[in-house]
Amino acid sequence: MRHQHGVAKLGKTPAHRRAMLRNMVTSLFQHERITTTAPKAREAKRWAERMITLGKRGDLHARRQAAAFVMDETVLKKLFDEIAPAFKDRPGGYTRMMHAGVRKGDVAKVAILELMTKGPARPRNADGKTKTVNRKPKGRLEPFKTGEQRPKKAPPKKKAAKPAAKKPAADA
Repeated sequence: MRHQHGVAKLGKTPAHRRAMLRNMVTSLFQHERITTTAPKAREAKRWAERMITLGKRGDLHARRQAAAFVMDETVLKKLFDEIAPAFKDRPGGYTRMMHAGVRKGDVAKVAILELMTKGPARPRNADGKTKTVNRKPKGRLEPFKTGEQRPKKAPPKKKAAKPAAKKPAADA
């Protein structure tokens, strides 16, 4: 029994999985966008968010923790000097995962994972919840708001049953 289902195994040994995710997160910070399969992107997103949070903290211990995960020193410097300060006002949600169809060879679901560098965070209400933006009311719910009843559909017409073919009577 896998009680909490904490980590996607991705068909790899723990050492291979960790090395692959470290490489993917490093590439994400270096190029700011990567294309991979959807399960790998979900798992890499978790680690990228953690590394950006460490970068926002910015102290020596956070830098050493991030250095233990990020593979390249120049990317680590970019994380702490450029990427993390860009997200200083954003309370999470530093990456975006977009589904990009399926891969031709093995029909695996492909996703694009990128940093959310463009635009501010979503506006928030006074109670801290995000506001809905550009949400149009659904027209199908309007009759219920005014107290009207939806017009009822006519029941489907039954098909006429074919008369059963009579068997010839056997003379005894």
